[in-house]
Amino acid sequence: MKKHYFALLLIIILLPEAGIGQSIKNTLRAPAYPIITIDPNTSAWSYTDQLYESTIRHWSDRTFPLLGVLKVDGKPYRFMGTEELEVVPLLASGEDRPWAARYITVQPSGNWYAPAYNDNSWKHGSGAFGTRENEPLAKTQWSDEKLWVRRTFSLDEALSGRTVYLEYSHDDDAVIYVNGIEVVNTGPATGKNKRVKLSDEVVSTLKPGKNLIAGYCHNTGANGFFDVGLFLEKDDERLFTETAVQLAVDVQPMQTHYLFRCGDVQLKLTFTAPLFLDDLRLVSRPINYITYEVTSEQPKAVELYIEAAPNWALNLPSQEAVSKTGQHQNLIFAKTGSAAQNILSRSGDHINIDWGYFYLAGDGENAKTSVGNSFDLRQAFLSNHHTQREGRARGHQNIAYSKSFQVQGTYTDKLLVGYDDVYSIQYFGKNLRGYWNKDGNTTIEEELVHAYQEYTTLLEKAEAFDNQFMQDYTKVGGKAYAELCALAYRQAIAAHKLVEAPNGDLLFLSKENDSNGSIGTVDVTYPSAPLFLYYNPELAKGLLNAIFYYSESGKWKKPFAAHDVGTYPLANGQTYGGDMPVEESGNMLILTYAIARIENHAQYAAKHWDVLTTWADYLVEHGLDPENQLCTDDFAGHFAHNANLSIKAIIGIASYAKLAGMLDQKEVEAKYYTIAKNMAQEWKKMADDGDHYRLTFDKPGTWSQKYNLVWDKLFDMDLFDKDIITTEISYYLTKQNKYGLPLDNREAYTKTDWIFWTATMADDMATFQRFIKPVHLFMHECTTRTPMSDWVYTDRPQRRGFKARSVVGGYFIKMLEDKIKEGV
Repeated sequence: MKKHYFALLLIIILLPEAGIGQSIKNTLRAPAYPIITIDPNTSAWSYTDQLYESTIRHWSDRTFPLLGVLKVDGKPYRFMGTEELEVVPLLASGEDRPWAARYITVQPSGNWYAPAYNDNSWKHGSGAFGTRENEPLAKTQWSDEKLWVRRTFSLDEALSGRTVYLEYSHDDDAVIYVNGIEVVNTGPATGKNKRVKLSDEVVSTLKPGKNLIAGYCHNTGANGFFDVGLFLEKDDERLFTETAVQLAVDVQPMQTHYLFRCGDVQLKLTFTAPLFLDDLRLVSRPINYITYEVTSEQPKAVELYIEAAPNWALNLPSQEAVSKTGQHQNLIFAKTGSAAQNILSRSGDHINIDWGYFYLAGDGENAKTSVGNSFDLRQAFLSNHHTQREGRARGHQNIAYSKSFQVQGTYTDKLLVGYDDVYSIQYFGKNLRGYWNKDGNTTIEEELVHAYQEYTTLLEKAEAFDNQFMQDYTKVGGKAYAELCALAYRQAIAAHKLVEAPNGDLLFLSKENDSNGSIGTVDVTYPSAPLFLYYNPELAKGLLNAIFYYSESGKWKKPFAAHDVGTYPLANGQTYGGDMPVEESGNMLILTYAIARIENHAQYAAKHWDVLTTWADYLVEHGLDPENQLCTDDFAGHFAHNANLSIKAIIGIASYAKLAGMLDQKEVEAKYYTIAKNMAQEWKKMADDGDHYRLTFDKPGTWSQKYNLVWDKLFDMDLFDKDIITTEISYYLTKQNKYGLPLDNREAYTKTDWIFWTATMADDMATFQRFIKPVHLFMHECTTRTPMSDWVYTDRPQRRGFKARSVVGGYFIKMLEDKIKEGV
């Protein structure tokens, strides 16, 4: 009987195109797998191929411990997360207290990282080091490009045989040494609270007396940060050393499916975020599902155990938490949150929420919720002596849910994961609740009950959505395109928060993840928008409304669109230091016209006509040959005469003209369209470089992706001569590297979202796929495991920077093309 059972499992694994319950399996080995995706704060991922190979992490790299164990006839199999033991600070990082160090910002001579090196000429400083404006833990201002730090410390005893971790935060590239031995070399990357286990060789050098941590950090742009500390693992025993065997993983748009073998039983585990973009209630509901389906031919006594750490609701793991259990109707739950509950008290990029409460909830029949020390909870689960269901504890106490059941055949049940942030966004001084509770007339416990009751319906809908999605996207762009869009779907949506403004406007506010933490950034909205234009133009309006209000209220007084409305989650006005006048004004005009094309009317534009006119006039005056300024590709720095930015300005003016036509302002339409058309003709002369068009008007021999031209094609504006796109596409194909088309001639890196826009400019499927398949290959082979990056190298499988950003919503522009052509 057992032989037949495992033969069946083998068939399931080997089916080439059949997903785990899906019609088309996603074969992409994701850089990271989406686990829980609610919003920018509650966004958890598995960074490894096997779910049990590493700890679940927030997109910022901070650990979000979520441990899963299935006990079969008394034997435990760990299927999710790692069994992290408690660690204690050996050498506090800047999260706990300032630390003394010597530092220098010019290249030192000699072996500066060696313990014997003479650093008497270096400056005294206190860690952490960083740009204090956006890094609140920075005690010493670091505004130079490079930093070298030497932190000496003393130990009372040798640490040989102990488990020691280096914890470090870096922005950007860092190299770190312990007693002269290199232990970290990040390459081009950023990270917070990353932890590496020190080798036996390194630990053996940690002896009584003086020791050294030395580090180098290179800030390539924007914020800089550097922090280090050491942690010592407690000598507790690991109880769940045997893992399940992972048989398959499949990322669909709304669901991530895993298949495991746990001894003689099969476990199918599904993480579901029912993010139906046409249902604002579900988009904003802060609850995901974990479905577990256990199959066995023989009768088995089975028990599921899920454990979470307070990290989910803390900015720093060292913060005091309060954890408790409770019950609401037929659901039991465990929740955890900070003791302080300082609501909306923090803002920034790699800043995590530390207000509100994280929840695990499920059916109470034959189930228990528990609070306690992680080792005690696990030991109690093994021995079937659980802590009482009703409990409350302070400190770093984990929460757990367990359920026992008998299996012969298939048993299916679910667990709910939720987060109640109480207030989500501060909007020009007013604290706003999440849209799901915008009127403050419900509770998270009530919402958990509703989510539980709707489970069956929503799972069926999610399954149908995923199936249709993969079929449709494969038909339009090929399987590689469908697989990338499936991975992008939850990432893009969960980088936003949905709230309602005091004036009733819908606000769908992005967090600029891993690129400075701004809220409502227009040049993040611009690439993200195709996903939301395709599924629900009301959400596209929600991306723009805050910027319109900012100008129309008089709070923003400049004659061009703002860059952002603050630093997430505080939307109280622009905090980014550099304006992008042509960039953001063009973005707002183009997207407003895109909304009108989807809706087949321009009523939304009519509401904002005065400010749209101001921005259009600004582009008329300044857009053809932009002066030295930033654009959306600001990581490349300021530069003037940007040919692609000029295209955006021209299409922005034409968008205004088309909107005027839809509002029956024919004279205005004729005037501005003629201006745009004439500018387009001038552009061709200014940018011409023979077999392609230039990066900047003043530099022959340069080139760049002219991805903004995609709108001329999608809108059928007939602005630019048709041969411009065909010339550019032909030239780009000669410049491709193994992992994609570079952004321009200056570097080997690219932006993946812009590649999708460039690919959509092609007239045939084969050419489109020639641009998309290298991006798919990059994601499949990427060695820097994080949620998808959009800023990556094309000559090696490494990200250059950025991760988990909403701009992967730009991948959906190919689908949007079809929708606009259909006139839907």
